[in-house]
Amino acid sequence: MNGLIGLGGTLAVLLLVGLVVGYADRRRFSLRWLLVAALLVALNDLLLTRAYGLLPEMIGGSWNWQGKLLALCATLAIASLPAFGWRRAGFTLSQEPGSLRAAMPVAALYCAFFVAIALAFPGGPADVETAAFQLTMPGIEEELFYRGILLLALDQAFRGRKRFLGVDWGWGAVLSCMLFGMAHAFGYSDGQFSFDAIIMALTAVPAFLAVWLRRRTGSLLLPVLLHNFGNSFSLLA
Repeated sequence: MNGLIGLGGTLAVLLLVGLVVGYADRRRFSLRWLLVAALLVALNDLLLTRAYGLLPEMIGGSWNWQGKLLALCATLAIASLPAFGWRRAGFTLSQEPGSLRAAMPVAALYCAFFVAIALAFPGGPADVETAAFQLTMPGIEEELFYRGILLLALDQAFRGRKRFLGVDWGWGAVLSCMLFGMAHAFGYSDGQFSFDAIIMALTAVPAFLAVWLRRRTGSLLLPVLLHNFGNSFSLLA
């Protein structure tokens, strides 16, 4: 029940902020796509939690392999729909011409951010399963969802754009980063909602850098690789 209430709070924030922003620029706002984005968030949460524990655990282990794999399969299936499309969602290894050279300083900044966190908060020795999970699942599942299909849906909901730092930004980018941060910093337990502003900030910085890389390169390849580096560096250092 706590998970459902937490999800309800997240969706309420998304819809409230989305409606306020959308109706401030009605000509470039699609309520239908905002609702699609909300459904994507709900489906992702449902699968990550194995339907809030109703589905049996088939894989085992200390980490949520099954939930991540279920959510990833759903993301891939949704990206294959004509309304989305793999390439439009960034599911391609091809990089925009000349983009890698421009992306290298941003990628270095991303890595430096997580190196600094690892030095400030060193992790303990990791077992094989922990290292394997952190080197694969977080970056693959979360980037394909948050910087892939969810960003695409929100970009369709909010079509206004501003050029900044060489890429086009819109409210879709802001809201996708907000939702990514809330997934880590916002929840419900013991009869009340909780919010960790520090965790929100620590997730917002790499989220916006990942959006920039996704926009500039046209691909999720670098965001996936860098996300997994960020998650695993403190374990391997």
